Amino acid sequence: MDATLALPLLIGLIGVALLFDFLNGLHDAANAIATIVSTRVLRPQYAVMWAAFFNFIAFLFFGLHVAGTIGTGIVEAGIIDPAVIFAALMGAIAWNLITWGFGIPSSSSHALVGGILGAGTVKAGFGVIVWSGLGKTLAAIVLSPLVGLLLSLLLVLIVSWVFVRQTPFVVDSSFRLLQFVSASLYSLGHGGNDAQKTMGIIAVLLYSQGLTGGEFHVPLWVVLSCHTAMGLGTLMGGWRIVHTMGSRITRLTPMQGFCAETGGAITLFVATGLGVPVSTTHTITGAIVGVGAARRASAVRWGVAGNIVIAWVVTLPAAALIAAVTYLVVDLVG
Repeated sequence: MDATLALPLLIGLIGVALLFDFLNGLHDAANAIATIVSTRVLRPQYAVMWAAFFNFIAFLFFGLHVAGTIGTGIVEAGIIDPAVIFAALMGAIAWNLITWGFGIPSSSSHALVGGILGAGTVKAGFGVIVWSGLGKTLAAIVLSPLVGLLLSLLLVLIVSWVFVRQTPFVVDSSFRLLQFVSASLYSLGHGGNDAQKTMGIIAVLLYSQGLTGGEFHVPLWVVLSCHTAMGLGTLMGGWRIVHTMGSRITRLTPMQGFCAETGGAITLFVATGLGVPVSTTHTITGAIVGVGAARRASAVRWGVAGNIVIAWVVTLPAAALIAAVTYLVVDLVG
């Protein structure tokens, strides 16, 4: 593939990036709606509309630090070319489709990072890895579910203490309303962190083609396109994964759903502000495990949680391998 693309090919590659963003929303819709659906606060069709709206407007609340990390902080921006972008996207898309088909809540974010690593290192070797940016991402694999777990556990303890004298009916009614707030916050965090990953990919593609004035930045049309694609994907819903997240890990009450979503949202807000591309899947899974464990350890189906963790570990190298093979094929054909 030539370093400089004709306009139709450039548009096609941007379309592939937006397809990944759409599938990210579809695959990760469960992260935003699983708790509010499983507690029966909202019906699924209304929950996805609620989440999609807040996915879209997230650009009004966050900067573009995560986009910068993805675009220039995983491998050196100078080695990025259309073939690397295409292979990275193919690695991430393929892994998303595989895990979605099996109902496994894997990380779209880390699939994309793996894709960039696989394609970039096959092209130019391990010396092009930006270890500071990759280190933040790898640390987040461990820290985001752990922080989500601890925050949700702490919130359960605080809420239980505050509502200790209230009847179960009052508690349930109150948190059915409060879940609208927590679900909105989580969807904002989801859109704010995840949509920026595709923004970074498109922006570095435009940069590699000399279309950003010699400096890496994210044009407004890219921001709006990515949030729209993610919102539409969320609107379609990832029902297989909703079932896994919402009921197979542990059974949730509205109070627990509120605590899980709020703990996850806080984690995402902080990570997005710091420019760390965290996995919304990891974050909400950790939070759900936290609220389940707060009730009792046996309330968590640890076998299901263990299978999810295995998928997390496999995601990055699997997507990297697919991307590496794709790059070799594209390079051979080109």
